Amino acid sequence: MPTHTPNNRLAIRGHRFLIIGAASLVGSHTADLLLAEGAKELVLLDNFAFGAMQAIAHLQDHPKVRILKADIMQLHELLDATQQIDGVLHLAAYMTLGFDQSPWAALDVNIRGAQNVVEACRRNGVKKLVFASSNAVYGYGNGIKGELTETTPFHSEGAPPAAILYGASKIIGEQLCRQVHQKHGLNYVVVRYSTVYGERQHYRAANALYIMSTYDQVRAGKAPTLPGDGSETKHFVYVGDVARANIAAFQSDASDVAVNVSGVDTVTTREIVQHVLDYCDSKLVPISPPEEPGKVRLTSGGAFSIPHALAGQEIQWQPSVSMQEGVKRLLQWRQAQDH
Repeated sequence: MPTHTPNNRLAIRGHRFLIIGAASLVGSHTADLLLAEGAKELVLLDNFAFGAMQAIAHLQDHPKVRILKADIMQLHELLDATQQIDGVLHLAAYMTLGFDQSPWAALDVNIRGAQNVVEACRRNGVKKLVFASSNAVYGYGNGIKGELTETTPFHSEGAPPAAILYGASKIIGEQLCRQVHQKHGLNYVVVRYSTVYGERQHYRAANALYIMSTYDQVRAGKAPTLPGDGSETKHFVYVGDVARANIAAFQSDASDVAVNVSGVDTVTTREIVQHVLDYCDSKLVPISPPEEPGKVRLTSGGAFSIPHALAGQEIQWQPSVSMQEGVKRLLQWRQAQDH
């Protein structure tokens, strides 16, 4: 059962925060918001294997920011990084594409790396850990239907191995947080993101990549592609809303709880393509080519929804940016990169 006491709250103003996996989409936006909310000091940790300095370059000379190259596989580096830190946001992880390409390395980072983060927080008395999880903890496959609430069990039948490995790794990470809370009292909140998209978008996530690749196709004058008939439902959440959820998790009096962080509403792949076509003022017609066997494809589709009501109750958060507005913001940013 989640716990609620004023002692679980961590105000942003006047406190020190560490973002692990900071040179990323979510990391950079959360860093901006922590500074805007009055954080005393902000340590941005990344090994830059996937993250790009470009994402946090605008913070390099900020007087309250320290950028630290370190690796979550090295416990001693995390122990140094978490000294005198009040709040930790743990984002560093391999995603589904990574599990398809490098499953052993991905398991190491997502499980042993998470274990190192939790241990460093415990040893150095961090006041609150926010652990970035995923709706992948509900599994994949055609058997998932209805509302995926925070108590929905894991489903794996018929899903690609990489997707199952990723979801299972996030379940283990969540339980590592839960165990150290029960044994040592570390306050934590798990935030289960839907697919995150927005400005500073990378090309590593299978679902968010679909928006970018569709835009690239349309800009090149090629017809965008649809998986199936385009009716499959997808679950996205705008990065600005995710950053607010991370802040809300620190500030809430909740601990020992996991909450969905999902978008304003669901969207079909055909609607995503249409948002891109509308932005580009294009009359191209989408096509549906045959799927390539074994290829990792969009993974979060299905006849289900991901409600975020519990996040409203536990951390007083709800999303505000629609998919149409979010795609517009993303593509405006993407277009600006070409100039």
